[in-house]
Amino acid sequence: MTHILVATDAWHPQVNGVVRTLTMMAEAAKGFGVEVSFLTPQSFRTFAMPSYPDLRLALPYPARIAKLIEAAKPDSIHIATEGPIGLLVRRYCRKHGLPFTTSFHTRFPEYVSARSPIPESWVWRALRAFHRPSQAVMAATPALAAELRTRGFRNVVLWSRGVDTSLFHPRSADLCLPMPVFLCVGRVAVEKNLEAFLDLDLPGTKLIVGDGPARAALERKYPDAVFLGARHGEELAEIYAASDIFVFPSKTDTFGLVLLEALASGLPVAAFPVTGPRDVIGAAPVGVLDEDLHKACLEALQVSRQDCVEFATAHTWQASARVFVEHALNVRSEPPEGEVAEFGAKDPHFAA
Repeated sequence: MTHILVATDAWHPQVNGVVRTLTMMAEAAKGFGVEVSFLTPQSFRTFAMPSYPDLRLALPYPARIAKLIEAAKPDSIHIATEGPIGLLVRRYCRKHGLPFTTSFHTRFPEYVSARSPIPESWVWRALRAFHRPSQAVMAATPALAAELRTRGFRNVVLWSRGVDTSLFHPRSADLCLPMPVFLCVGRVAVEKNLEAFLDLDLPGTKLIVGDGPARAALERKYPDAVFLGARHGEELAEIYAASDIFVFPSKTDTFGLVLLEALASGLPVAAFPVTGPRDVIGAAPVGVLDEDLHKACLEALQVSRQDCVEFATAHTWQASARVFVEHALNVRSEPPEGEVAEFGAKDPHFAA
């Protein structure tokens, strides 16, 4: 059986799109004879990330990383994140001349600048350096891929996402809340732009599902909204099905798996016309994308729920996994190369 080792700093018990994507992709890949295993923070001591205590980062060390890679004997290595594990696996591959692929899941420049005075251009420069030796930088949407190429990333390829329609589908459910229910699901953090949704004057109920560092402050500021915290599996699927509109206020997500989960459950989408919702929905009549989010929410009430379900069924994890495997295995050996020269090289896109 072909074996792909994925190095990731994002892993259970974290609840986010990266973890769900990797988990569902690996499960689907089994269906066509590919084993995907993971090198994760579970093999190391961890510490709470500053300003985000619910997210823990690993404290890996080179000898342990080398031992885990050599014990796995993978046919291919994929680095999913740019964190401590990703950095040391990248270092090992470069030292030993092993080809590898990477993926771009998170818009760190925007996330970092929202929490600190570090210029976005500095973060983009570091990300370009990280991904430069990758033989395939996997991006979730055409718009993101085009942006990465414009910013100086090389070998950018598409790797879209899927949805589990056996879990997320229309069903009879009642939240016992004033209708219509405008639902938002995801991490409750500053970069998700939740206040753009919570500030809206909408009929019915504004419902937030998820947890994160901004939850306590938002609950105090918006007492009329309903915050349920994190929900999973069947419970989450029932909440989707019992709601009326899915609101996606984020302007920084690279894809937004929750968009497909909502559509599969029969929920029209209301969102800003930005990368993520624009690429997932496109011109399909399954939502309303508008700079006026209030207008988008109200107009989405007229969208056919059945059209949403039919749209989502075209996005399977099996198709997503096949594309990932093709990219991960389409690599070639390369000679070892020093890290110092690479990270010290002049970057012509420094001002990007």
